[in-house]
Amino acid sequence: MSVATPTWTVLAVDDEPNILAALRRLFRATGWRILTAGSAQEALALLALEPVNAVLSDMRMPGMDGVQLLERVRLGWPHVARLLLTGQADLGSTIAAINRGWLHRYITKPWNDDELVLTMSQVAQIQQLDADKQALERLTQQQNDELKALNEGLEARVAVRTGELATANDKVKRNYLTSIKAFTALIELRGSAQVGHARQVADLARRIARAMALDAETAHNLAIAALLHDIGHIGLSDTVLARPVGRLDRDELRRYQLHPVLGEQALLASDDMQGVAPLIRAHHERWDGQGFPDGLRGTAIPIGARILAVADTFEDLCSGRIDGQVLSPLEARRAVIAGRGSRFDPGVVDAFAGLFAAAPAKPTVAALRLPTAELRPGHTLTQDFVSPEGVLLLSVGQRLTEDLIGRIRAFELKHGLSLTLAVQLPQEITP
Repeated sequence: MSVATPTWTVLAVDDEPNILAALRRLFRATGWRILTAGSAQEALALLALEPVNAVLSDMRMPGMDGVQLLERVRLGWPHVARLLLTGQADLGSTIAAINRGWLHRYITKPWNDDELVLTMSQVAQIQQLDADKQALERLTQQQNDELKALNEGLEARVAVRTGELATANDKVKRNYLTSIKAFTALIELRGSAQVGHARQVADLARRIARAMALDAETAHNLAIAALLHDIGHIGLSDTVLARPVGRLDRDELRRYQLHPVLGEQALLASDDMQGVAPLIRAHHERWDGQGFPDGLRGTAIPIGARILAVADTFEDLCSGRIDGQVLSPLEARRAVIAGRGSRFDPGVVDAFAGLFAAAPAKPTVAALRLPTAELRPGHTLTQDFVSPEGVLLLSVGQRLTEDLIGRIRAFELKHGLSLTLAVQLPQEITP
């Protein structure tokens, strides 16, 4: 026989004392706590005072019968199991009571001891399973509530940390570009004609890339390549750098045409430059295959290098770097457009020409030039800050701090300069 937990309590109700005594003897071995009542009224009074798990009631009792008692139990103590001892003559009303949910089980008289104990044990086990289920549900709900609170706190911390990382990442990117611009400016100091060339090429290449809707990675690699496209000039002599390309002799021209290769080789060890180096190598290739160093043709030339070729040539024409003749921007544009389909990619030339055909964009931010005495923390540079010697001091996009403004003023005072910087005003003080 299955035995329920020792704390399980049964209330037996019958108006015959010998029946109650028999039930006490029968259940004694189970370890259950047994309460008895001689009437329905006595049973209800005990229920109000004692914790009870199940009520086993006789059907026929004076006053309130078993069905009526168990209906009262269902209303007042719905968690208590309700069982009825009934004879064959009372089966109709017993079944009706079961159908109305008043009873859990019924046991016919005379009962079999083993079957009665087994029935009561099953009721006890079902109640225990239900109690375990409810405890598990409460624990699950508690853990879910705790997990929800933890997730909400975690989401908030992740959002804060993500913002911090984004800010740090932006700073790293800005410092990275500033370092490249500063390095480029040092290279350009070898010849005054070169000062600012890389930044101008990079700006024009960026505008062409935007007009052509290049993907973010290609546009990023192009921006870096534009700044570093002449890094191979480090390997050229001052004589070669000082003369326009069209006036170099054969030996000097041969050495000059090596600079894209030297530029690619200079970046060999840098993991971050593996998408940039091929653009530097190919920026003097031509659409018709007559360029150098590899004689690539058409779409075999990387798209970034094709854009770089247009931007670089335009700036070289404006500075007189190609043949010593300085062209106006309009003349330089016409010369680039004339190379469409031969020297340059037609699509790139069309995008380049479209930059000048479109109406100038209206400014979307408040920007102006301010003397150093009027600079304030929160101002953002809208143009590179370059020394009179052509050295990049601060890059566009740099947000000014009190410490940085102090260094700018110290630089101005030390060199006897009167500086103005192009800045964007913080939004909160925009006129």
